Amino acid sequence: MQHNILATMRSLKIIDGCKGNQLYSLNTAATTTGCGGVGDKLLQHIHDHIKSQTLRTKSVHSIQLSNLPDTVVTAEGTFLPYGLPVKEILEPKIEPSFMPIDFVETLGDVYRRIEDCPQFEKSGMFLEQCVVFRGLGDHKLFRQSLRLTRQHAVDVHMKVVVASWLRYERREDELLGLSSMDCCGRNLECVKASLVPGYDPESVYDSCMCSRNLMVVDDDDDDEVEECSTSLEEEDGDMSFCIGENEIRCRRFNMASLSRPFKTMLYGGFLESRREKINFSRNGFSAEVMRAADIFSRTKKLDQFEPNLVLQLLSLANRFCCEEMKSACDAYLASLVSDLENAVLLVEYGLEERAYLLVAACLQVVLRELPGSMHCSGVTKLFCSPEGRDRLALAGHASFVLYYFLSQIAMEEEMRSNTTVMLLERLVECSTDGWEKQLAFHLLGVVMLERKEYKDAQHWFQAAVEAGHIYSSLGIARAKYKRGHTYSAYKLMNSLISKYKPVGWMYQERSLYCVGKEKMMDLISATELDPALSFPYKYRAVSFLDDNKIGPAIAEINKIIGFKVSPDCLELRAWFLIAMEDYEGALRDVRAILTLDPNYMMFYGNMHSDHLVELLCPAVQQWSQADCWMQLYERWSSVDDIGSLAVVHQMLANDPGKSLLRFRQSLLLLRLNSQKAAMRSLRLARNYSTSDHERLVYEGWILYDTGHREEALVKAEESISIQRSFEAYFLKAYALADSVLDSESSKYVIHLLEQALRCPSDGLRKGQALNNLGSVYVDCDKLDLAADCYMNALNIKHTRAHQGLARVYHLKNHRKAAYDEMTKLIKKARNNASAYEKRSEYCDRDMAKSDLSMATRLDPLRTYPYRYRAAGESHTVTVSQFPVSIIVVAFVISYDCIVTVNYRRTIFDENILLYAGFFCTIKGILSPFWIRNESLSGCVTVPPNKYCSRESNP
Repeated sequence: MQHNILATMRSLKIIDGCKGNQLYSLNTAATTTGCGGVGDKLLQHIHDHIKSQTLRTKSVHSIQLSNLPDTVVTAEGTFLPYGLPVKEILEPKIEPSFMPIDFVETLGDVYRRIEDCPQFEKSGMFLEQCVVFRGLGDHKLFRQSLRLTRQHAVDVHMKVVVASWLRYERREDELLGLSSMDCCGRNLECVKASLVPGYDPESVYDSCMCSRNLMVVDDDDDDEVEECSTSLEEEDGDMSFCIGENEIRCRRFNMASLSRPFKTMLYGGFLESRREKINFSRNGFSAEVMRAADIFSRTKKLDQFEPNLVLQLLSLANRFCCEEMKSACDAYLASLVSDLENAVLLVEYGLEERAYLLVAACLQVVLRELPGSMHCSGVTKLFCSPEGRDRLALAGHASFVLYYFLSQIAMEEEMRSNTTVMLLERLVECSTDGWEKQLAFHLLGVVMLERKEYKDAQHWFQAAVEAGHIYSSLGIARAKYKRGHTYSAYKLMNSLISKYKPVGWMYQERSLYCVGKEKMMDLISATELDPALSFPYKYRAVSFLDDNKIGPAIAEINKIIGFKVSPDCLELRAWFLIAMEDYEGALRDVRAILTLDPNYMMFYGNMHSDHLVELLCPAVQQWSQADCWMQLYERWSSVDDIGSLAVVHQMLANDPGKSLLRFRQSLLLLRLNSQKAAMRSLRLARNYSTSDHERLVYEGWILYDTGHREEALVKAEESISIQRSFEAYFLKAYALADSVLDSESSKYVIHLLEQALRCPSDGLRKGQALNNLGSVYVDCDKLDLAADCYMNALNIKHTRAHQGLARVYHLKNHRKAAYDEMTKLIKKARNNASAYEKRSEYCDRDMAKSDLSMATRLDPLRTYPYRYRAAGESHTVTVSQFPVSIIVVAFVISYDCIVTVNYRRTIFDENILLYAGFFCTIKGILSPFWIRNESLSGCVTVPPNKYCSRESNP
């Protein structure tokens, strides 16, 4: 162990040393003589950091310290230059989402309206469903609804916006070597299919138009022949348009057929109808344009014209109401838009001439280039200004869905920016009555609150409440509190709790406006109603710290980290560990924070996490890359996901271009339900890949994780065709197994996994492949082969195989052996809530209840224990028995109505929704199950078992 250079602080109380009025600084002379080496370097690091803070300009310094309370002091010579956390500064986050009080009832209402509405209106209904799922925080269900929105879209504008949004969800702008106009091979996101109007929901999963167009034969020769023929036909004209000294011979009938104004001029009661030569000089069009108009009137084609000439022809068509020619010019120019530069240039012409398809094509390029395109001044002006919105509206391209998409991106980039505010103001202008106004007003209130414009925030929150969004009452209370009206905020939350069915966030918010026991009671009520709320845990932890009880403080924050990992909770634990001088544990948490959010700022936003890693590193034992691999195996085997993340982060610091490590990182992040961070790691793995076959595998996983299963299979097959590899076979097997398989399909999955095991890989991945192979064997009733797979996996320290082996024992009626196997897993695994849950299947009723209680205590979001308890003593429940046990299930539904954020376990669990539907009459969602008045004993007494897992929790 390193010599502790902060020994002088051991005799002091933690709180007194870091937050008291007296500044305890290090005796540098004594320290220098007493240690040296690492201590000197560490001390120098700390002094450099403090010095850099004090040498900053006054303006920057004031900005940095603007969020600090008066009680925080800077103690030079410690790892806590900004003191310890203060509970007075803690505040829960107001969610920038549509948040109905009862999600289940809202989803049921949306579903009924989707079923009842005309097919041409379904797209808007599915968009509303997207908004609800976004409020739930379930990315997979959000994307599923977004795909349904695109599938049922009718007009080009909706198709363009939603297809671009689907692409943005994969953040392909971060993938090197890809063009924004590339599509994934299906009409769903194809740039050409999006520009085709009409309702055709069955075609979205067909092969895209791009691939079909490659087979079109070049017809240049035919065009040349036709061009020659049209030039000869000019001599057959029976009238002329005179522009200056030029005379353009035309056919009167053909020109009259272009539009009613031309027909009236050439065949009506005007002088031009009797003249062979018509003076057209004063209309502002060149002879070339009129010649092009004549050729179009005969051939109905534009291929032979230059784009500039087609632009002028579009203006002519718009002036004289030539709808057919305008549509042709519109479509032709739209096909030419291929990059952002062209889009920014041509959109002005399109808006001027109200060319619907041209503007749509330009809009498509801009949206597919997001977020980078928002840095273009022309794009920002078009989207953000009221005049730009009006111009888009005249062209048919200003909509709620467009500005909702843009505002979501802007809020992710910088919530407090002027661009975000202006986009949200346009969103308000585009919103209609109902949920759109509720959401728009609420989002604007959230942003104004972040900007500390509390009066405006209160105004917008009030507007949202008046529109029907009750959750925005929380924003009104917060704005009043910030303006000094604490009692008014307390009364508002009090009335909300008494008026509506209590929800966790109501008590959480009211706790801000009271003190003492009443505050703690509200926090307890908030946790009971919604265990996923992090603020109560954080506040209680810091309260323990104030009482100099740092052990209970860490135990309290560990409760939520055990089932919901977030950077702010990890930061708080790291803070406590630093105060305890457990620098190794603190470094672990800070590395995990950097993995979840590489830009996270520690200590009230005043120190970048990277810099804290630099400060802590000299105080802990340093590992070589080989040591790191050993540590990774150890932590991976003990199901220590946060510890594994920290080791991988350290390995990547030494070798940042290692795509294999990035992929391992993504697997760990998926286990922690951090999909956004996992996708970022996958994209980096793809960008750092050194071979085509490796790149294709990572692209396949990206596609699979965003709902494109068939496209992922294609990527896997392409990779295998280049080079056989473990990951390519594993990807293909996983994608195939993620469905209901017949015996033949199961055999094929077994073959793929066996091929994967024959390819080189490390023990971490081979253990998972063996585990998955055992699951397939169990499904095929080959229990001995399955047991062999699980034993082989355990031999290479794949701890999760204990669960599979227990399942085999259970199927062989060896319940005691199954129970013992799960007990081994519980002892080995750091995260073992699911192990307790699964073990309950292999013991008697009383022991099962004890295990399920432990599972709920460790992870309140796991739903099987609630279903088991709801089933009662009989182990069997039918529809007629639901009222007896619905209260138990309603508890978990109240804070997790889509069962759990971790969709790799049981996202849309039919059984929970069945109970929910009985309680809230969601007939639409429940129709497949509601009509069957049958026993559900198999559903409620057996916890979910993943058929083939990528790297799931035990």
